Amino acid sequence: MRSKLAYIASENFAPYLFVLPVVIFLLLMTVFPLVYSLFLSFNEWNLAFGTPRHFVGGQNYLKLFNDPRFWNAMLNTGYKVLIGVGIQFLLGLGLAILFNRKFPGKGILLAIFILPSILAPVVAATTFRMIYNYSYGPLNFILDKLGIGTFNWLGSSALALPSIIAVDSWQWTPFMMLVLLAGLQSIPVEYYEAARVDGADRFQAFFRITLPLLRRSIAIALIIRIMDAVKLFDLVYVLTNGGPGNSSETIPFYTYLSGFKHFRMGYTAAMSYIQLIFLIIMAQLFLRIWKQGEA
Repeated sequence: MRSKLAYIASENFAPYLFVLPVVIFLLLMTVFPLVYSLFLSFNEWNLAFGTPRHFVGGQNYLKLFNDPRFWNAMLNTGYKVLIGVGIQFLLGLGLAILFNRKFPGKGILLAIFILPSILAPVVAATTFRMIYNYSYGPLNFILDKLGIGTFNWLGSSALALPSIIAVDSWQWTPFMMLVLLAGLQSIPVEYYEAARVDGADRFQAFFRITLPLLRRSIAIALIIRIMDAVKLFDLVYVLTNGGPGNSSETIPFYTYLSGFKHFRMGYTAAMSYIQLIFLIIMAQLFLRIWKQGEA
């Protein structure tokens, strides 16, 4: 009887024993850092001065809401997300519609358009840093030859953030295009043929058939790109280092400076949780809009 019970127990628990190491690894790599950083956000701990960690409650969060540099970084991040992702969506949708048709050289042209998304962001940023260079950059050289003049793309507070947005859009518009192109190719051709028989023109077919059926692909592409754009760090670090001043400083870059330059660990943890809450709210809003559209 005992041997039979032991056999049944081993049969029931054996699958769990096999996945237990993976579960422990995931807990250590995801849950523990989240819980520890949440605990740390309610503490004051400055490694630069060697002060011991002590509990301060919600003071770090209150300091954040009274920190003008934090709000400047939030505005820069919001501006970057709104303008950058908006440009990527419009360009990606236009390119997806273009590549959804058959024309000579389509495969080669599609491969060329995808190339920017393959590059590492640091490589793209380093390349554009040379392109944007005020003295010997090819962009200013071309503009000067055209009689337009030269611009200090990365050294001007008015142009630094738009220049970063341009690089980000150049690199990630192909991703938006691919997601939307996959959605377009999943729409049955019979719908357009029926609309043509009913007398609908191209604009009516686009707004009555394409956009409604493309809603899921649009939601997926926007959620992925918005979450990625909020976390933008590498382009800012390589192109402008947050400058001039803090005109191009984003929330991830300010978090980096707070944690790895000023060593304010509790304050940095609180800032990280504000970002996490912001991302969760954005994702939930898009999912709710998506579900309401399907209802």
